[in-house]
Amino acid sequence: MNDLVKRSGRGVYVQGNDIDTDRIIPARFLKCVTFDELGPALFYDERFDTQDVSKGHILDAPVHQGASIMISDTNFGCGSSREHAPQALQKFGFEVIIAESFAEIFHGNCTTLGMPCLIMEKTQRKALAALVGHHPDAEFLIDLQAQTLIFANEQFSFTMKDSAREAFLTGRFDPLDELLVAKDAIQAVAARLSYSDHSG
Repeated sequence: MNDLVKRSGRGVYVQGNDIDTDRIIPARFLKCVTFDELGPALFYDERFDTQDVSKGHILDAPVHQGASIMISDTNFGCGSSREHAPQALQKFGFEVIIAESFAEIFHGNCTTLGMPCLIMEKTQRKALAALVGHHPDAEFLIDLQAQTLIFANEQFSFTMKDSAREAFLTGRFDPLDELLVAKDAIQAVAARLSYSDHSG
């Protein structure tokens, strides 16, 4: 299996229900020229005060530096449908998000970026978050095909939207990449269409 199907990495638990996209990436950072600039601004107002001094947020804890898997709670990514939110998460270094539920548009934007949104019910998720707190250096082993997660010798189960899971299993989650791969076929179809002939 390729790395689209199996993921690994260390995790961090960012607690809270209804974490909206404005908390994930405050609106004043949306004027960036490229998405690459968004990583440092992730959860900025949660992490820093008005003088840009650290508040000691969990994302800045030394033991969680380099974490690539985020655990949160319900309705993650709600609010405005800004693509910058999943972009900020990815540019910060996150590759997988685990929550009880996700806002629909946020989920779709994450999928397009190749960042799986795993749905895990409350009891298992709380147990997993507690384990991460006790074993911050331990690695997650995630299998999208089997929909299982192994951490600290414990196995957890999750679900995914069928369409998203299929997209990752087949490597067909990026619409732009799909267009580029199918460029020759698209051009062949275009050549057969009557409106493609501008000679007359």
